[in-house]
Amino acid sequence: MPIRLVLAAILLCAPAPLLAQSSEPTAKSMAARERQKKCGAAWRALSAGEKTAEGPKWPQYYSKCVKRMKEIKA
Repeated sequence: MPIRLVLAAILLCAPAPLLAQSSEPTAKSMAARERQKKCGAAWRALSAGEKTAEGPKWPQYYSKCVKRMKEIKA
């Protein structure tokens, strides 16, 4: 029983993670967000038939779209 109390005291006294810090988004995360916005707009513009041809679900379409965008940029 005393070991549990010691462990509980250690856990309660440990410093909390520094989650409250907000930082500016990195260039990499901003580029990823921009790709997501562009691919999302393209996905919404597709008809149902075009969506099944490109990829039946959003994750598959998004993966292909990101690859295309990265190839265009490179």
